[in-house]
Amino acid sequence: MLVAIDIGNTNITIGIFDQDTLIGNYRLTTKVRRTSDEYGFMLKTFLDNSKVYKEDIEDVIVSSVVPKVMHSFQNGIVKFLGIEPLIVRPGIKSGISVQLENPKSVGSDRIADCAGAYFEYGGPVLVIDFGTATTYDYVDENGCFKAGSISVGIETGANALWTQTAQLPEIEIKRPTTILAKNTKAEMQGGIFYQYLGGVEYTIKQYRKEIGKDFKVIATGGLGRVVCSHIPLVDVYDPNLIFKGLKIIYDKNKESE
Repeated sequence: MLVAIDIGNTNITIGIFDQDTLIGNYRLTTKVRRTSDEYGFMLKTFLDNSKVYKEDIEDVIVSSVVPKVMHSFQNGIVKFLGIEPLIVRPGIKSGISVQLENPKSVGSDRIADCAGAYFEYGGPVLVIDFGTATTYDYVDENGCFKAGSISVGIETGANALWTQTAQLPEIEIKRPTTILAKNTKAEMQGGIFYQYLGGVEYTIKQYRKEIGKDFKVIATGGLGRVVCSHIPLVDVYDPNLIFKGLKIIYDKNKESE
């Protein structure tokens, strides 16, 4: 079995593969101050919950955009599972050729998302990850990562709104029943939700305009489930895309050994 882990700015997601089948996935909050024992114990608890035991685990692969967490998390894996994990770093085999100005600056989660989208759905493809930030990554028909965009995530933007304004409350991010709101919370929900949807749709259209050809739009990320069903330009919402990408990266690197 393979454990695939993505360490993001807000959450850590953990997927468990039995051969090519994802049999369980879990999510915990990213906290820099957790110890290796805490991370290791949490990981073991998730595995136990899926009736997967230490002896069943062949390997672990990790992508991370939070360097401060990596030392504790990696040590927790070694201590509790006895496995030195494969870390997604620049230069690792992914099947994706990153053709940006500075390929080393691209987050490992974005590489994994692109690998998952390209090998699962084909190219050309625009991969949108609705996370702490919203990222757009364009991969052409040859598996070349040609361009990308980064914008504020819907929850991040909303959080800035209510923390930077004295009289606006914290609200649940969801589609409002109407844009014709009559109270502050409903006004905020309508403004945040529809402004964000409009921005996503315009960005996709701009990619199509400048690329000059059609492409699939594959979306992922925890916040995608809030908005994707309301964006007709999104072809597929795949919440497990990062796990699929990490599995592909793992297989490609094991094949080369």
